[in-house]
Amino acid sequence: MTKTSFAAYPFLLGFDQLERLVERTAKATTDGYPPFNIEQAGEHRYRITLAVAGFREADLAITVENRQLTVRGQQAEDAQDRVYLHRGIAARQFQRSFVLAEGVDVAGAALENGLLHIDLKREVAEPVIRRIDIRKD
Repeated sequence: MTKTSFAAYPFLLGFDQLERLVERTAKATTDGYPPFNIEQAGEHRYRITLAVAGFREADLAITVENRQLTVRGQQAEDAQDRVYLHRGIAARQFQRSFVLAEGVDVAGAALENGLLHIDLKREVAEPVIRRIDIRKD
């Protein structure tokens, strides 16, 4: 199968970053841990909710770099004197990434009842019409 690039379409100028973004998103982890929801919380508002039972605020890190939202979790080591008869609650580290569209920013985050809520908002830009003068050579 031949890969089609945005460069193959002459009317899509300057979309090489979008092509890299699509490739980066395709490489994102497909691991299902931790499970998450994405919901629309308003016309220009979204919420990502991750199930992070057992994680404290200090165990979690949320970063945004190059429009990629990354949530990392790593719990401190358990006390060595614990003996589990059954261990069904995951305590492994994780990294979950989301690619944010242009104009989408993180509005805040909260941890409650084992759920990490990350609120996003989209800044809607006013359309700008610019007249380009034609110079005479």
